[in-house]
Amino acid sequence: MLAILAVCCLPALFALVFCADEILDRVACGWAEWRERRRTRRTIARLDRAIEAESLTRDIDLTEFDRENRRPLEQLAVDLRRLGGHRLAAADRSVVWHGAVIDAYDERLRAACAALGIAEHLAELDGVDREIERVRVEGLLHAAGLTLPAARPGHHQRHR
Repeated sequence: MLAILAVCCLPALFALVFCADEILDRVACGWAEWRERRRTRRTIARLDRAIEAESLTRDIDLTEFDRENRRPLEQLAVDLRRLGGHRLAAADRSVVWHGAVIDAYDERLRAACAALGIAEHLAELDGVDREIERVRVEGLLHAAGLTLPAARPGHHQRHR
């Protein structure tokens, strides 16, 4: 009986001997990856404790960033620059076209403000008040790092 067991296990024993380096390599790599993941988690936990991350993010609704229909901030910035250029070059266009461009620009401004957590009142205002609010919102977005076209062509937006 022992001889039959030895003959049956002999191919497995040969495979184990010939593949031992591969098996040891996989075990060693798995161990190293586990240690690195553990070290990373411990470092992040220490940093969270050091800066009290819970108190910083307590008021932020993180589920807002996981919505499927949310547009990326980069795409909003591209749209704002494009529409801002159209808005500034609307001298030879119709009033209806200019109004549609401004409405689209304001809609993108509201979306960018929502993405960055900036309060805005563009939907509630009209006329000169809306223009003033638009300039205020553009300044806040610029301060947050989103560069937009200047109010006059050829000039760059500057905020201190």
